Amino acid sequence: MTEFEGGEQVFKSVCRICHGGCGVLVHVKDGKVIRVKGDPASPMNRGWMCVKGVMTPEIANHPDRLTHPMRRKGERGSGEWEKVSWDEVLEEIAAKLKNFREESGAESIALGQGTGRHHYMHVVRFANALGTPNWYEPGLAQCFIPRITVSNLTYGGFVVGDYYGDVQPRCILFWGHNPLVSGPDGELAVSVKRALDKGCRTIAVDPRRSETAKRCEQWLPIRPGTDAALALAMIHVIINENLYDKEFVEKWTTGFEELKLRVASCTPQWAEETTSVRAEDIAHAARTYALNKPAILEWGLGIEQNSNSLQTVRAIAILRGLTGNIDIPGGDILGMNIIRSYPTLKDKLPEGMLKKRLGADEYKLLGGWRAFMPSAHIPALFKAIKTGEPYRIRGLLIFGNNPLTTVANSREVYESLKKLDLLVVTDLFMTPTAAMADYVLPAAFWPEVEQVIGYPLVVENMVMAQQKITQVGECRQDEWIMDELSKRLGLPGSEENLRDVMNYQLEPLGLTYEELKEKAFVYPPHVYRKYEKNGFRTPSRKVELYCKTLERMGYDPLPSYKEPPESPFSNPELAKMFPYILTTGSRRAEFFHSEHRQIPSLRKRRPYPQVEMHTEVAKLHGINQGDWVIVSSPRGSIRMKALISEDISPKVINVEHGWWFPERSGPEYGVFESNANVLTNNAPPYDTAFGSYQLRGLLCKVEKEHI
Repeated sequence: MTEFEGGEQVFKSVCRICHGGCGVLVHVKDGKVIRVKGDPASPMNRGWMCVKGVMTPEIANHPDRLTHPMRRKGERGSGEWEKVSWDEVLEEIAAKLKNFREESGAESIALGQGTGRHHYMHVVRFANALGTPNWYEPGLAQCFIPRITVSNLTYGGFVVGDYYGDVQPRCILFWGHNPLVSGPDGELAVSVKRALDKGCRTIAVDPRRSETAKRCEQWLPIRPGTDAALALAMIHVIINENLYDKEFVEKWTTGFEELKLRVASCTPQWAEETTSVRAEDIAHAARTYALNKPAILEWGLGIEQNSNSLQTVRAIAILRGLTGNIDIPGGDILGMNIIRSYPTLKDKLPEGMLKKRLGADEYKLLGGWRAFMPSAHIPALFKAIKTGEPYRIRGLLIFGNNPLTTVANSREVYESLKKLDLLVVTDLFMTPTAAMADYVLPAAFWPEVEQVIGYPLVVENMVMAQQKITQVGECRQDEWIMDELSKRLGLPGSEENLRDVMNYQLEPLGLTYEELKEKAFVYPPHVYRKYEKNGFRTPSRKVELYCKTLERMGYDPLPSYKEPPESPFSNPELAKMFPYILTTGSRRAEFFHSEHRQIPSLRKRRPYPQVEMHTEVAKLHGINQGDWVIVSSPRGSIRMKALISEDISPKVINVEHGWWFPERSGPEYGVFESNANVLTNNAPPYDTAFGSYQLRGLLCKVEKEHI
């Protein structure tokens, strides 16, 4: 901490307004955050910050923040609340949880949380201690877990782009990913921007010319949901034109001949009919990626939100192995994992509970023992809440999540939440989900939180300290809430506090949390080509192009393509009514999923939800720039303002994700009016390994709103 004249203090920390990663200098006066700046000394952002982070003081000091625990007075959703003390609210919630465990078993309690938060692993720890196998996060099968799992199966570890070393990438292939806006998991937008500014070959696979795609020399406007076909065709070109790294493939991969046979018929001409990308563009992209080494392959959640998630991610992952772009300077590097894994008390989950996890038997890589982060299948969980099948879920505790906007099929989620005996929501602001709760608990914002975080996530090449700098009202850190409930219930691990957990993680570095706070970050030199010493961490000690682990589990050991279940090809009759292809989930720099729409300085930059369509589509339907438009799918309709552009495939309609209206009256706050998840589908068929479902490539129609 540094002290300035006038009582102003400056603290070093790490911004976690999104998934995080930006080292920051937090200016505090009279106990309030007054300014946040990027820390020039941070190896991650080197002084840069996004607009959300800069507006931290406005969020931290917002008059509408939840500042004290509240208990529902009237009917659920009535908006009638009374203030209660922390002791009282924790005792009441603990008593209800104790009752559920005794009467219906711990599996009748579920936990939910938002994506990438400081408390993410602590929710998993709390679930295991509580004895329930049923926790969820809106991503998981739909975001990140398939990429992590497939990387582990294929290379024995997760990989990220090497933007921090001395060697610059010669090529970056962006696939279903817009990092200049999303900047996920410590893989910051500014790092990508700096690499692009220094010059390299660039390719973007995306149905829309995103902010990142606009910086690329080649744009492949793919039909959403057909990414596996494109990847298989690129593999075909790389193998058949002998563009693969022969030395690496011969020494460090297994299954090359089987892969070659699998893709023999997957020509660019075949893929053109499926993907809508021209055959010559597919071949050119494959050559560019293979011949410009080192290369980074940036992939995003767009490739996971389909019912062929496993094999889509596998096909794309194999491109790295064929070209030898793994763990080399300027390529995709394996993690150093410099801190210990979070102690989630996995061994404390009672015997037999694994089989009770909703979806575990069907989706082995999501909920089974081989899963990276075993969790419940979200459609199965909300079905159990709604119907009681296969057993009843009585209580749901949510930490920093708004499932009415962030889980598919919002109206079904709404009906499910109404069936609960107990709904507890911990959040920064009142949300449509919190308004349905029995108890609403005020969460700490990131400058009010202590945490140790390894970045980029999963690879943990550096570690940073987030520190509690201030406190607003009676807000408490989510981990503290879980620990207090654990103590009242006498759960395993309740004798340890968060400091104990953080110090355990830091032991390999010979540091305590207090010492890390002083340093702000630790970033040891990266070691490349770690596989040359002990091989890859796979059963064969090689990159597994043919994955025998998947084969033993009953899954195809080689990647394959499967047409999306709702598409112009698989359902041509439905396509007559809904002639366009819907893609969902596009982000804006001002917001993080469903957050920050009550922040004036951010909202004025993006006041309305937008639907993006091609000029030809707008002309056909008499839609002008900025008109209110009705977007409909077989599941419902929403309204958004038209964003007319040449930067999107004429066949595709793109809607923004996460919209609700904090300025409207509760309890719904307009949550069904412009919410992309009113249109999405959580129905089967699901990916056989992860249970992923189709959120991209669905069918829709658009029309001008007539008032």
